[in-house]
Amino acid sequence: MAATCVLGATAALAQDATQEYVVGQQEYMVACAACHGEAADGNGEIATMFKEGVPDLTGIAKRNDGVFPLLEIIHAIDGRAVIRGHGNPMPVFGNRYRAEANGGNALFGAEAIARGRVLELALYIQSIQD
Repeated sequence: MAATCVLGATAALAQDATQEYVVGQQEYMVACAACHGEAADGNGEIATMFKEGVPDLTGIAKRNDGVFPLLEIIHAIDGRAVIRGHGNPMPVFGNRYRAEANGGNALFGAEAIARGRVLELALYIQSIQD
């Protein structure tokens, strides 16, 4: 019940366009910036190691007729969607976005922590669309 309230409150923040996604931004810097770049423009420190390049995450909505595909992004982050170049799950993430990575004794439960990380990251990426 408490985990549902926490996730519900987080989702409600998505509706406030002026909300800063500090937690999601921190998550992005830890898990995504090395490849996608601090500006999410595809120019991360190790982006040159990929033969096919690294996508600019700020143009996801633009590439989807102005609609940000939140559920697809969540599936890409948590490993349910296999992304070419990443494998499954994304190697940089390892199991960061899986319940077993967060231990079984967390206050709200490991699953809630993993899902919260994924949601915060996805909402942050949504907030930086061009």
